[in-house]
Amino acid sequence: MSYLDNDRLKQIGFLLLIVFLTILLFLETYTYFPGFLGAVTFYVICRKYMFRLNEQKKWNKSLAASVLIILSFLIILLPVGMLINLLTSRIAYAANHSGDLINSLKGLSAQLDEYLGFNFITPARLQNIQETVTSFVPRFLGATFNTLTAIAIMYFILYFMLVNGRKMESILYEYIPLKDENVDRLGKEFNTLVIANAVGIPLIAIVQGVVALVGYLIFGVPQPVFWFVVTCFTAMLPIVGAAAVYVPMGVYLLAIGNTWQGIAILVYGFGVVGISDNISRFLLAKKIADVHPLITIIGVIIGVNLFGFIGLIFGPLLISMYILLLDIYSNEFIVKRRESPKTYYKRKDEGNDYLK
Repeated sequence: MSYLDNDRLKQIGFLLLIVFLTILLFLETYTYFPGFLGAVTFYVICRKYMFRLNEQKKWNKSLAASVLIILSFLIILLPVGMLINLLTSRIAYAANHSGDLINSLKGLSAQLDEYLGFNFITPARLQNIQETVTSFVPRFLGATFNTLTAIAIMYFILYFMLVNGRKMESILYEYIPLKDENVDRLGKEFNTLVIANAVGIPLIAIVQGVVALVGYLIFGVPQPVFWFVVTCFTAMLPIVGAAAVYVPMGVYLLAIGNTWQGIAILVYGFGVVGISDNISRFLLAKKIADVHPLITIIGVIIGVNLFGFIGLIFGPLLISMYILLLDIYSNEFIVKRRESPKTYYKRKDEGNDYLK
């Protein structure tokens, strides 16, 4: 066996050891993976501000990182946490009074049956709703605890990423096994994808929620702030979006006899709230990537399954990154390209038909 073969065997053995340890570490730290994703997301958002404070304003790295972490908490996480707390308290109340909720649904079902002319909510479906609501709170509280743990881990990782940002990026640039132009492209498109999924989608959802809140206040919907929170969260869901709130709300108002309110909510929802979604996407189109709806759907399904609620953001981000990596792999390693029909038929006319 030649020296070259021994060298190759050592390299393969060492790579197998690295892969084995990587898989082992991933399996053991999988629970904290959302915290790592959150740290990467916030690093992309805070990166340019960190470099500006440190390199242009001459701030100490630790001070600049600490200020950015505090600001990100006050501007992003604290308002979101307050909204989630409001939603959690309402859900907990509904679960603790599930009997009252079911009785209300029975009354609403009877009215809808009379209004629509068919059995809208069967007794079996009501029983399933009660069981779902009763079992939901423990799971939701568990997810909340996991989210708090992920936030703590996220900020711990984020601090060191910000402090060592330049060094970290130079190491990644050196060791990523791609051509320089593909490494540059990966960095730019990754930044665009993070902004689109972590900033663009929630921002559009908040815009729809605010527009819907105005309608709730105008038409006298009870507890408008609560329904504003619910609308913000459902607006991040693909296909249904904010309609998952204002359509059942309008139907309910029609069923209980508030005809004008029900019609107004439905018209306002499909008209004004729907238009606000299109306008906000148009205004943000130049600054953020336009994520394909199919990517959003698959990403949300996979993300919520893997990470819980925050999977609404991280799911589409992971799918987008997967597609980007496939594209870069194709550009990096697949040299052969299919000829255009024009080139092929030109050669065929010259007697060089390679398909014979």
